[in-house]
Amino acid sequence: MISFATMTTAPKLPKGTRDFPPEVMLKRNYIIDTIKTVFKKYGFLPLETPALENLSVLMGKYGEEGDRLLFKILNSGDFLKNVNEKDFGNSTKITPLISEKGLRYDLTVPFARFVAANRHQISFPFKRYQIQPVWRADRPQKGRYREFYQCDADVVGTKSLICEVEIIQTIREVFSLLKIDDYTIKINHREIIRGISEFAGQKGKETELAVAIDKIDKIGWQGVADELTSRGFSNENIENIKSIISIEGELSEKLQKLGSLLENNSGKKGVEEMSKMLQLLDYAGENLSNLEFDISLARGLSYYTGAIFEVKINGVQIGSVSGGGRYDNLTGVFGVEDVPGVGFSFGIDRLFDCMEELNLFPTKNPENTKALLVHFDEPSFNYGLKLLSEIRKSNISAEIYPDFSKLKKQIQYADKKGISYVVFIGSDEINTGEFTVKNLVDGSEQKLNKANLIEFLKE
Repeated sequence: MISFATMTTAPKLPKGTRDFPPEVMLKRNYIIDTIKTVFKKYGFLPLETPALENLSVLMGKYGEEGDRLLFKILNSGDFLKNVNEKDFGNSTKITPLISEKGLRYDLTVPFARFVAANRHQISFPFKRYQIQPVWRADRPQKGRYREFYQCDADVVGTKSLICEVEIIQTIREVFSLLKIDDYTIKINHREIIRGISEFAGQKGKETELAVAIDKIDKIGWQGVADELTSRGFSNENIENIKSIISIEGELSEKLQKLGSLLENNSGKKGVEEMSKMLQLLDYAGENLSNLEFDISLARGLSYYTGAIFEVKINGVQIGSVSGGGRYDNLTGVFGVEDVPGVGFSFGIDRLFDCMEELNLFPTKNPENTKALLVHFDEPSFNYGLKLLSEIRKSNISAEIYPDFSKLKKQIQYADKKGISYVVFIGSDEINTGEFTVKNLVDGSEQKLNKANLIEFLKE
């Protein structure tokens, strides 16, 4: 029998997952609370879905690479009961026999499933936000984890481009509150990708094109060209694609050039909707700063049908921190047609890493305990309990040191925990009703009576 008391090796987490100690959670909550505040301001309502989904819901919604990265869960009990010996060695055949469920890959497909299942109870247009973890069987690396949190906001039941405009406004407002100034919002349109595929002479292969050019930042143009070749694109096709995605100029200038090239194919709709979106931004008083029309932006997920977005914070080595787009056919795969949708997501983990690198977190987190009552003996401890209750009744976060310890140890506890103030309680304070309050940030001290102490801590 293993004795855990004698084990010397600490238990390890699965690769790509992390623990979040309090000092990290305070910062993560700062990001989440900021995003949640903006989501609410724009009329989004909260929603949660289970971590588990049936694989029939998840499979086929993310493209071939997304399906490969799904975490599949073995059926409970004897999961091999339906498997014959001849099934072994064929993963395609054996997977549905041993696994019916998987961990959600994103929050959008579960949301579409929710909409399809509850369409008669939902009032359209329906705006929801969702902040929960998702899982992907990816190779862990900096800024890429197997378990990570997404903050999604989606609107379903309308094709109005004002939804796309509000996505841009929401991103800008969140970044403003988080003090992130240098960033780029890349935009494109999946109909433009379709138009490029037609222009290149490969009509109907826009999905293959999207999957390939979506990797251009990682593998470069030559890598994209090699992948397109493997997917049946000729050298002439590839040169035509390169001539379009290499178009340069300001946002409106690129759109004009692209409109001329794609005038007679599917790309025309994408160019027109992009132009309309820019017009609505102008009506809303928004400028085009931080916006970049990236013709190579594809967003490899197969369910996108319209405008697509991706956000990169400049000056850091981490990839996109936000992305999304329009998906007008997603609920159709669940038997519910004509429910257009558009949404986007913030990646909490990447935002956290970027803000750490840029040193953007506040030095004092509002969730920290405001004051610690320190005491010298049992009478002062007992007196402090009553004072603590009065402070907390005023909605001030406060603690009393739980043990009878030296004053130095109590103050060290407050300092390590990031508590701003210590309130000394001794016989003199009990007799006079005035308490010495020390600011642990600047070392200053002052004496305050009970009423003034509470008012001071409120401020």
